Amino acid sequence: MPTQAKEEAVELLKDKFERSSIVITTNYSGLPVSEMTDLRRALREANVEYRIIKNTLAYIAADQAGKPAIKDVINGPTGVAFGYEDPLEPARALSGFIRANRSSLAIMGGEMDGKSLTSDQVNQLATLPGREELVAQLLMRMNSPAAGLVNVLNGPIAALARVLQGHVDNIQQQEA
Repeated sequence: MPTQAKEEAVELLKDKFERSSIVITTNYSGLPVSEMTDLRRALREANVEYRIIKNTLAYIAADQAGKPAIKDVINGPTGVAFGYEDPLEPARALSGFIRANRSSLAIMGGEMDGKSLTSDQVNQLATLPGREELVAQLLMRMNSPAAGLVNVLNGPIAALARVLQGHVDNIQQQEA
């Protein structure tokens, strides 16, 4: 018979799973308390929520939230990073923390858009450029053919202008 506290925990996890754009699971075993505190602080600064969960309650919440892929990446002592906005930010924050602190924290996997992610895929997400940078690159690539066309069309006119200016300069030199 489930207790009231467990039902509330399942409801809370279900809500977090439904609202999150990405869920990243980690194995925190062997992590000292001071490092766990630093991890939570670093993730909070990146607008990422980190919680230690009970696996059985998380399985129930994942089923209720309609995200069964989460169950594929929960195994052993599990801490979960919830990202609610940019899905790249939690991956960057976790990878950056692990790299900067040489932490024993291990990324086990993740869930994004109903699909489970391996730890390698989560690490690849961390290396992708941000949304603003991708939009800037896209706009630059969209603009480059138009700029090239303008240069090509402007070439003969500019050449004609240079020839005419040279001719005017020659006439002025002959008169002087």
